[in-house]
Amino acid sequence: MNKTIMHINYGEVSGNHFGKKTVDDVCRMAAQIGYDGIEFRGEPPVEMEGLSFREYCEEIAAAKKKYSLSDILFGIAVRGYTSDDKSVREKAISDVLEKVKIANDICGTTLCNTFGEDIQAKIPTAPAGAYEFTGSAAATEKDWDMAVDAFGKIGAELEKIGVRFAFETHMIFLHDLPEASKRLVDLIDSPAIGINMDYGNTVYFPEYPTVEETVELYGDKLFYTHLKNSVRAPGNGNKRLPTALSDGEINHRTYLKKLSDVGFNGPIGIEAPRPGDREYFARKDFEYFKSVVNAL
Repeated sequence: MNKTIMHINYGEVSGNHFGKKTVDDVCRMAAQIGYDGIEFRGEPPVEMEGLSFREYCEEIAAAKKKYSLSDILFGIAVRGYTSDDKSVREKAISDVLEKVKIANDICGTTLCNTFGEDIQAKIPTAPAGAYEFTGSAAATEKDWDMAVDAFGKIGAELEKIGVRFAFETHMIFLHDLPEASKRLVDLIDSPAIGINMDYGNTVYFPEYPTVEETVELYGDKLFYTHLKNSVRAPGNGNKRLPTALSDGEINHRTYLKKLSDVGFNGPIGIEAPRPGDREYFARKDFEYFKSVVNAL
């Protein structure tokens, strides 16, 4: 049965801000609702910025044990691997691997959501939010070559410690659209490097495959999923308004049935990137998710 992962943004007041909450509060909330684990960010929240990553992991591990959570994931970006300076590239890789080893040793982490370098539009007149001009559309062959080289080296080391990385399909990155993400992991060709299917990001583009086509495309490179939803805002452009998991344009019944049909057994992450009572959203989105899973 798939593990259900609560994205940390349910426990935040805004991006990487816990407000008055603690790690213990967030873990207790997730466990009480019924989540199996949490995807934390790869850096301590602003309110804990004095902590080292090791100390941050120690707080998470204590709460994981206290509330009997089974899985702790981290969102870890790799920055600096496109530098022309070899020492900067090497440090980018070594820093990430050190962080992953700490997470694995202390929190038992075996899967991380990951990102490469962002790639902005090369066209000065490209409108803001027009993601079809960024990421893979703006990438050069050098961008591809350096990503493959860096993550190939990372993957080789991850295999040794039993940790996997999953590129989140996310606008502005090389791994933005399904075909680009699949091309990237195929070129890297490591059993430790796969994809985190965030179809809620894919729908921000003018053109994209269906949920079913996307799952089929990823095949055994699908390691993880993020579920979130939105509706297109009135007017032109790609602007969308985030909604509850049950209320947007993505049919998660179709999505989850396809995952079941192909035998996907990885974790399923639920995400709530919208302001308001996020603890309420965490509960209601989980209830909707479980009702669909039970019906299927």
